[in-house]
Amino acid sequence: MTTRQQIIDEARTWLGTPFHHQGRLKGVGADCAGVVDGVARAFGFTGNIPANYGRQPDKNAMKRVLDEHMDPIPVAEATIADVLWFAFDGDPQHVGIITDIGILHSYSLRSHLSGLEAGRCVEHRLNDLWRKRIRGAWRFRGID
Repeated sequence: MTTRQQIIDEARTWLGTPFHHQGRLKGVGADCAGVVDGVARAFGFTGNIPANYGRQPDKNAMKRVLDEHMDPIPVAEATIADVLWFAFDGDPQHVGIITDIGILHSYSLRSHLSGLEAGRCVEHRLNDLWRKRIRGAWRFRGID
């Protein structure tokens, strides 16, 4: 069985990977779904998150993929190594992995939410502004 700490350790190997829309290559380029997909693949979890979506992913398609490859859980039960689904300006279209620090994810713009320069995979505190944007939570299948 894969542990939550192993998930976090693998996710952190993606830190600094440049943002690249539909990217799936650690150290080369990845978007938010690419990081989650890469972590899942590192442990042989079933399925993957396909990279065939537009710049503004369809929330229904993204939810179907998350439901197909992970187990939905109540947001209140989400803990480290679980995946959160966020909405920035309307429909949810962004995912990140919960860590003991906060959230690990890749995004393309400077975020007023975290105060961090983006354009790469980062890890930062899950502050109130980020928490307000959470729309769902999922758990990888096959973790302890």
